[in-house]
Amino acid sequence: MAPAGATALHSSLCSLSPHKPSSPNSQQPNTQLSPTKPKSLLQKHPLYTPTHTKLSLEFKEKILCLEIMGVDSGKALSVNPDLRTATMESIHSIISFLHSKGIQQNDLPRILGMCPKILTSSIKYELGPVFDFLSQDLKVPDRSFRRVINKCPRLLTSSVKDQLKPALFYLQRLGFKDLSALAYQDSVLLVSNVERTLIPKLKFLVNLGFSKEETRDMVLRCPALLTFSIDNNFQPKLEFFVEVMGRKLEELKEFPQYFAFSLENRIKPRHMEIVQSGINMPLSLMLRSTDDEFRELIKRKTGG
Repeated sequence: MAPAGATALHSSLCSLSPHKPSSPNSQQPNTQLSPTKPKSLLQKHPLYTPTHTKLSLEFKEKILCLEIMGVDSGKALSVNPDLRTATMESIHSIISFLHSKGIQQNDLPRILGMCPKILTSSIKYELGPVFDFLSQDLKVPDRSFRRVINKCPRLLTSSVKDQLKPALFYLQRLGFKDLSALAYQDSVLLVSNVERTLIPKLKFLVNLGFSKEETRDMVLRCPALLTFSIDNNFQPKLEFFVEVMGRKLEELKEFPQYFAFSLENRIKPRHMEIVQSGINMPLSLMLRSTDDEFRELIKRKTGG
């Protein structure tokens, strides 16, 4: 039986059926949307124009349902064309299923906005196996499903067999043993393609001159290294590090978090202050300190 929340969603958010007038003696408050409000909302939507008068009532209802849930229906329909032919019943069943797994109504705008494909996924063959993976492979308790999915909604659109399990196996071989960290902090690694995303980052670091063991230690200390773009992150920051800062690669081995800081907003301005002050400062101290702490460090080292 569908959860009450899903039933309420169907009746009060997504139904455009005319409501029967209440009996004069009825004391029950009408909590459903009035017939005029849905019409008004629909008429303001870009798809509800004189040129789209042939849209079916169910399609208009679908648009309204998405918009009231806080999902941009135009974007959702564009990203996931299958939504155009999906039935309202199938959409309701998916929302009911998500509710049953602890996903709350106010989580849906972000989750479905990022991954509208969820709305046309198979509960049995796609969504269900993801929650089984969280429970059985990552040891996530049912009460924590919401936290994990909110952290990385893309989990719900990833194949357990072709993506999640291979990524987990590869990461564990690298040395990622903390399942809690993978579930709650670094879950984006699980939805990263092993061949196209993870391995190229490791190869790039090895090609800089680090050994495989050193590279492994670097990514274990800073898992975000496996998510950074080689062209837009690694390459420009490395060039600045070597050519402008004149520092040795040994420092990157000790402080791989360097690549996590903004080149324009953090690395460059702080390097310039150090140069102008004529002092030396460890890379980690230079970047990790707050603005106030950094100024105090400069002041102390210059005797100001």
